[in-house]
Amino acid sequence: MSSSLFKSFHFAFFPTMSVAPQENTGGAAAPSAPKGSKTTTKIVIVGGGAGGLSTASMLQRKFQSNGDIVIVVSVNRSINDKVDKDKSLKFENEPSDKHYYQPLWTLVGGGIFTKDASQRNEKDLIPQGTTWEKDGVATFKPDENLVVTKQGKTLNYDYLIVATGITMYWDRIRGLKETLGKNGVTSNYSFDSVDKTFEFIKGLKSGTAIFTFPNTPIKCGGAPQKILWLADSYFRDHNVRDKININFNTAGVSMFAVKKYSDALDQMAVERDVTRNYKYNLIEVNGEKKEAVFETPEGNKTVQFDMLHVVPPMGPIPEVKSSPLADPTTGYVTVNKETLQHTKYPNVFALGDCSNLPTSKTAAAITKQAPCLVANLISHKNGQPLEAKYDGYTSCPITTSYKEIMLAEFKYDNVVAESFPFDQSKPSRFAMLLKKHVFPTAYWHGVLNGRWFGPRAVFNPYTCADVKQQ
Repeated sequence: MSSSLFKSFHFAFFPTMSVAPQENTGGAAAPSAPKGSKTTTKIVIVGGGAGGLSTASMLQRKFQSNGDIVIVVSVNRSINDKVDKDKSLKFENEPSDKHYYQPLWTLVGGGIFTKDASQRNEKDLIPQGTTWEKDGVATFKPDENLVVTKQGKTLNYDYLIVATGITMYWDRIRGLKETLGKNGVTSNYSFDSVDKTFEFIKGLKSGTAIFTFPNTPIKCGGAPQKILWLADSYFRDHNVRDKININFNTAGVSMFAVKKYSDALDQMAVERDVTRNYKYNLIEVNGEKKEAVFETPEGNKTVQFDMLHVVPPMGPIPEVKSSPLADPTTGYVTVNKETLQHTKYPNVFALGDCSNLPTSKTAAAITKQAPCLVANLISHKNGQPLEAKYDGYTSCPITTSYKEIMLAEFKYDNVVAESFPFDQSKPSRFAMLLKKHVFPTAYWHGVLNGRWFGPRAVFNPYTCADVKQQ
């Protein structure tokens, strides 16, 4: 097929769990370079988080420079499960007007920032020239090049980008929803309970504080213990640490996936008297009795707590998991780990937490995934080989105190890939400066605009061709 830029470019875009763009442009058979009505190239992006917005921004600029472009962005930030409306904390299952910079929630939980500093209005972040249509995706039909929304709208596409992230399954831990935000039970993974974390840290003068890690992939593998180290630091600064036992109860088998950083964290745990319990998976909470039940190799164990920080099980949204795009075993979208192109449908791409990319699920990963995806999508449209290769880069800044951070950076196969000329397994104040001031600014004004590329800052690590005119 001749390479092309169509006269107009319709870009339908949704956030987490969403989708909804425009009318049919033609294409119904999936495959190679899509064939539509050739007056329009329609790209549907399902997901309005970091991956969706970053990709949308870059594609909008590339296509706009070559034609009369109309971009329709459909966003829906649907997360979590159903909950009794009488509960004090809400678990959203509706499209949201807010966009959250979730990496900041560790510092919110530590009392460094207010949670309002982590949110913006989604409408203000939608790329200029696009239209935001709120709706949720009900069905993916990649064999027909279309998606169906929850409101019954059928959206055809020439290209589909899936960036739905993952959702928290709070109800997989019995009793958690009923007690979250009270009885000393909290989680930095909920906007509604994140400020409770600091309240409970401040209020704990003695007893046992437990920090958990579930038996599923999660957003940022270091986050469960980031708040642990901040709590340890707070307790020491307020002279109560010797009266408080700190336990890290993880379903995993080590402190961290990358050996270099795991070894450093192990040593820190020894020095700071943090108890590590491996293969401990939280399955039940009784807030009133201050009891937590863990599944262990020796059977279920019930332990007492005074404070419990919970990381809930996570996974792909049901609409992705049940779709033809997903691995039937894991539920994640199956893509080539280098090109981010779907393994079966060549006009489908995915990035971020919803994909089966074998790397840590972080916002930092998007800074390399999004430009790679854009470069390859345009190459595919131009009828050229997909030459951009994602190496699995990701980063996890692990707070180790109120002053320092261990800046973990690595790529596929847990190979260390550090950016600075010092040993980043050693906590540094410089890294904390980045975490508090540089990274949030880069996210709001760079990542979401498709102009920040992680270690390369404003320099795109991939060569991205122009879209060829038909």
